[in-house]
Amino acid sequence: MIPGRFEYHAPASVDEAIALLGQYGDDAKLLAGGHSLLPMMKLRFAEFEHLIDINRIDELRGIREEKGWLRIGAMTTENDLLASDLLREKCPLIPQATEWIADPQVRNCGTIGGDVAHGDPGNDHPAVMLALEAEMVLQGPDGERTVPADGFFLGTYFTEIGEDEILTAIRVPVGPPGSGSAYCKLKRKTGDFATAAAAVCLQMDGDTCRKAGIGLTNVGQTALKAADAEKVLSGRKIDEALIEQAAQAAMAICDPAEDLRGDREYKTAMAGEMTRRAIRQALARARG
Repeated sequence: MIPGRFEYHAPASVDEAIALLGQYGDDAKLLAGGHSLLPMMKLRFAEFEHLIDINRIDELRGIREEKGWLRIGAMTTENDLLASDLLREKCPLIPQATEWIADPQVRNCGTIGGDVAHGDPGNDHPAVMLALEAEMVLQGPDGERTVPADGFFLGTYFTEIGEDEILTAIRVPVGPPGSGSAYCKLKRKTGDFATAAAAVCLQMDGDTCRKAGIGLTNVGQTALKAADAEKVLSGRKIDEALIEQAAQAAMAICDPAEDLRGDREYKTAMAGEMTRRAIRQALARARG
């Protein structure tokens, strides 16, 4: 398939990209890695008269630590996430999840910002951002604002990003000592979306879970924050009975769409199983 005709723009700065969005409005679309957008355009599911390619904007790349937070540029590629020693030391959940994304060729071009901003419930990073309590940094003609991950994902392919805004970075709080995390994903083959997946962050104080973060992938219209499951674990000593209670609470919020990956009951059950496995792995890592 061949996409419809469009005009291509390659701004050199965020301000220039924002100006182009303001100029062309609904007729314009940002192009990051392109792995989601271009196939949709080829199938004529999406048509835009102007594509604004932000790959040449260097300020949108890179990972750095600032005042207890990690700031990840939106155009940082998946392979850059995997190669980051800073992330593996300070926020290992992100590279853990990135290892499950697609294949090396896709990870070489795909970006964390594109994955998050697309608003696809099947993408992996949104659930991770919910579990980490990350913040999205948005920039528009009126300046910069931050939006918590819990509240950023509004519906399938629908996020809090305004029509004249760009996701410039993601801010992730650095976990304290005694933290552990895991991302467990069930998929049919390499490169496939998840049948179901769970991201878990645990902050432990000895044997007691001080705080828990849990996000679910591809079992709702958006990535889901399993707040009730988090409450089950927080402030308590985690054992198998508690893990089962948390899994049941996570399953209770699932509302997956039926497709070739399975029916609602199967996907919901797999979300529970991925939650159990992720909690166990995160707990083991927190204990060292």
